[in-house]
Amino acid sequence: MHREIAGKLSNRVTKWVVAVVAILIFVPMAILGAKLTGVQNNEASSWLPASAESTKALDRLAPFQDQNDIPTVVVYHRSGGLTQNDLAAITAQLPDISAMDGVVGEAQGPIISDDREVAQIVVTYNFGKNGWNDLPDTADELRDIAAIDGVDVDIAGQGGQAADSAEAFAGIDGTLLYATLGVVILILLFTYRSPLLWIVPILSAICALEISQGLVYLLAKYADLTVNGQSQGILTVLVVGAGTDYALLLVARYREELRRHEDRHEAMAFALHRAAPAIIASAATVAVGMLCLTLAEMNSTAGLGPVLAIGVGVTLLVMLTVLPAWLVIFGRWMFWPKRPTFGSPEPTASGLWSKVGRAIAPRPRVIWVGTAVVLLIACLGLFKLDTGGLSSTDQYTKEFESVKGQRLLEEHGMVDTSSPIMIVANADQAQAVAAAVKTVPGAGDPDTDIPPQDGTALITVPVSGDVAAQAAFDVVRDLRDAVHAVPGADAQVGGTSALYLDIQEASHRDNLVIIPVVLVVVMLILMLLLRAVLSPVILIATVILSFGSALGISTLLFHGVYPHLFAEGEGFKHADASFPLFVFTFLVALGIDYNIFLMTRVREETQVRGTRQGSLVALRATGGVITSAGLVLAATFAVLGSLPLVFLAELGTAVALGVILDTIIVRSVLVTAINLDLGGKIWWPSALDRKPPVEPAEPAPEQEPVPVG
Repeated sequence: MHREIAGKLSNRVTKWVVAVVAILIFVPMAILGAKLTGVQNNEASSWLPASAESTKALDRLAPFQDQNDIPTVVVYHRSGGLTQNDLAAITAQLPDISAMDGVVGEAQGPIISDDREVAQIVVTYNFGKNGWNDLPDTADELRDIAAIDGVDVDIAGQGGQAADSAEAFAGIDGTLLYATLGVVILILLFTYRSPLLWIVPILSAICALEISQGLVYLLAKYADLTVNGQSQGILTVLVVGAGTDYALLLVARYREELRRHEDRHEAMAFALHRAAPAIIASAATVAVGMLCLTLAEMNSTAGLGPVLAIGVGVTLLVMLTVLPAWLVIFGRWMFWPKRPTFGSPEPTASGLWSKVGRAIAPRPRVIWVGTAVVLLIACLGLFKLDTGGLSSTDQYTKEFESVKGQRLLEEHGMVDTSSPIMIVANADQAQAVAAAVKTVPGAGDPDTDIPPQDGTALITVPVSGDVAAQAAFDVVRDLRDAVHAVPGADAQVGGTSALYLDIQEASHRDNLVIIPVVLVVVMLILMLLLRAVLSPVILIATVILSFGSALGISTLLFHGVYPHLFAEGEGFKHADASFPLFVFTFLVALGIDYNIFLMTRVREETQVRGTRQGSLVALRATGGVITSAGLVLAATFAVLGSLPLVFLAELGTAVALGVILDTIIVRSVLVTAINLDLGGKIWWPSALDRKPPVEPAEPAPEQEPVPVG
């Protein structure tokens, strides 16, 4: 950022203008942001592209069912067997259930298991396009009607899963925010050792979050942006985490400049001038990396990209305008009890990271090779990673009703009659399609009794076991092969199992397409920023290594190295198909931040000290703030584990672990050791590479880093 612009953003008049404008924008956007939960779309069918077979089948299924129908299963269970009175009571409930608001047709059942311990009835609701938000209250009412003394009642099927999903995301905008802010405040108190200074970064992060949520709400409501509970939760932790990171970097540089400049406005102008390029490059890397997600076939993943890019963009603007204005308004007393007075010595000259640099300097090659080998060994855990998807019973970290009901149906040899495989075909070939279905191992008996509509026939096939399990996916694949081979049938396989299969396959495709694109984009940004080729390639390689080791270690954790921490002692044996993509995108986009913070300072110091000595000065100057920033971001992502969703628990754990590896091992040890080993060669082919090599001698502790304009 040009020094004149930086000075104008923080002068004696502008600071008050910025503060007032921020408040005027914050209030209406916070009101809009509070409505974001109301425009979420957590319906799985809306996440798929139009090209998916299950999506195409939905269009042809329209004459037979409304795609807003929500089949729901009520599962009754009594150990030792349901009595005649129980069955009579269940039958007597059918009229009351059929009379509930939103019910389509009549409640069907009861269907009784062979051992007579379990019975199920099926009822379909339809509340319109956004009716999924009504499921929690409907489930409560249904539970009250279905209550029978001594009988366990669970709401399962699509309706039960939707109600449980709504419960899992209930209060996400409040609970997750408070938990995240609580963790960040504790870390800032420890970092700043000031009872006051943390307030300004936190208020700035809240300002950025509320404005971001308000903008996302407007886009979701008026521009058809796909937003779900998952993307809202990630937006919260990303904005608070990244915003606090940027604040830490700026405040650290501001504190440096306060020791060099008596006027705090002048100090902020210098701090912004020197810190802003790294912050802007970092935010640009994250935002562009997130926008790469728009290339996804999965609408939920594609929608996540703009949501997070908006969050990062708003956060950048707030941290470069509002935060500096508030810091200058409040003055040096915010740093109490350790106020950075003019002319006081810089404490980083003899701190922990100065000692780390001196320890690496004598044998940098041995250290970076040894560190890389250890990280490669950690990557071996990837061989245990199973991204075949999460079944219905694997979705949550605790046993919700829909999970319990599904397990009861499976354990007692019953099928979920609310979610059959649905095959649509030309009516004149319906019997040939049904005959093809009978040749598929594992497929149930096809039902062809549904009258054709507009020349299209519907054949339903019951699913044994979990509709979202791999066994059901195998049946769908075999059915597609069988019915596609029927001449003139134009058959398509849809239904819940087909929907989940298409989600899995689209996610695998997105992994293969988006990961290379993110790598190339981030590398190009680094090349422009550092004006070099070799150092960006090295930095990307270190982040990939960090990603692999984080994913490997977290996979071992999930599989039971510490099984009591996860899923009630069973561990997480499976992962969502999109899990690697999300972890990769966050770790590359966010993990590269810390390398940007370090390497921009290395480049600045290299101009007057040479690469080797500049690397040591940069490490000691940025080590504390980068470590603190990494801890903040790791803690915010770890908070995702507070939600009872396996995907977010896995994502939060892997990203938090990767960020810690980046800040403590990769950035401080691996990258610094490589810089010291290669010296000026890291800047190839720029002019910096042609400077005479400087021996890695550490300057005296009392020596200050030379200011660079």
